[in-house]
Amino acid sequence: MKAIIPVAGAGTRLRPHTHTQPKPLIPVAGKPILGHIIDSLIQVGITQQVFVIGYLRDKIQQYVETNYTGKIEMEFVVQEPRRGLAHAVWMAREYLADTEEVMILLGDTIIFGQEIQQLMEMEGSVLGVHDVDDPREFGIATLNEDRVVYKLTEKPQIPTSNLALVGIYKLNHIDVFIEVLEEMMAKELPPAEEFMLTDALMQMVNRGIIFRTFRVENWFDCGKRQSLLKANHILLERIENLESYDFDNTVIIHPVHIAPGCKIKNSIIGPYVAIAEHASIEHTIIKNTILGPYSTLKRIILTNSVVGSDTTLKGRSTSVNIGDNTEIDFDD
Repeated sequence: MKAIIPVAGAGTRLRPHTHTQPKPLIPVAGKPILGHIIDSLIQVGITQQVFVIGYLRDKIQQYVETNYTGKIEMEFVVQEPRRGLAHAVWMAREYLADTEEVMILLGDTIIFGQEIQQLMEMEGSVLGVHDVDDPREFGIATLNEDRVVYKLTEKPQIPTSNLALVGIYKLNHIDVFIEVLEEMMAKELPPAEEFMLTDALMQMVNRGIIFRTFRVENWFDCGKRQSLLKANHILLERIENLESYDFDNTVIIHPVHIAPGCKIKNSIIGPYVAIAEHASIEHTIIKNTILGPYSTLKRIILTNSVVGSDTTLKGRSTSVNIGDNTEIDFDD
């Protein structure tokens, strides 16, 4: 089986971080999102991986080649212009022709290897789904009485189901899939519209292809700040044998991941903090935060935050001479 991993998008929901860094390379629990995806695929034996790249594509290709050469068979396809997920997969169509099944895994979605394995072991075409509170933000699958998909809708205003497509798809009938994509690409769309993968899969349903669903329990959509921090929280908890750190006059409250080359003193770090390489931290309290490489923090309290690379944050340093019966509120 091959995996197609679309990572061409600009990641606008995570700006300003994605102005200079592609979303799949934003770190979570000490590793880029894309690294978690690749490692999960390797864990289940999928080592033929095709990356559809576009926005800041050189950085993504460099990361994959630097860290996974010799570990996977990698191919890179440039999606330009970027016209949606169906278009992204269509750009990689030459790599689909010689395979009976393909796994499509979106580049901002972390799913654990054991659940990918369970999905793989199901027969036929399978869509990963998860119950959500607001289906209007997702592609939605509606099932019939036999638990077979009979309708797929992208971000419906009046949802008929709360089963969201979570960004993992196992497809067979590759010949039908390619045919559907070819017919979609032959149509003219207004410049602002995209070719949706949900629509392509619905056309396969209309042609009699049976899709079943697999409920993914551990699913992390890393497209927004809060979901990114939630993923960081849970993935840090899953790290076995957490490393012991010894920094000058500093308290570490696990789970925490601190990359090599960091300088930390007179601080409290954790819980649920991931610090990238070569960060410098002094007189600071941090919890539930992702801190990028080469960042500097001094005299600050930071929580529920995502801080990009090469960033400096400094708090206010104040000298006071205070008499009796005095109240001062620096937050006012």
